Amino acid sequence: MAKYGKEAQKSVKTAMHKMKKGKLKSGKSHKAVKSRKQAIAIGLSEARKKGAKVPKKRKSA
Repeated sequence: MAKYGKEAQKSVKTAMHKMKKGKLKSGKSHKAVKSRKQAIAIGLSEARKKGAKVPKKRKSA
């Protein structure tokens, strides 16, 4: 069983493309995202908002 749905994969893919072009901005500061991990997190967050199949966020310890 797949963890992530097609819509989630598409969302992460577009976030990565935006990051590589320098168009992806982070939250309130609107600074350009340079980290690959942060780009993936933004993509998954957008997918969750759309209602795509994405596992729940991990709770920090």
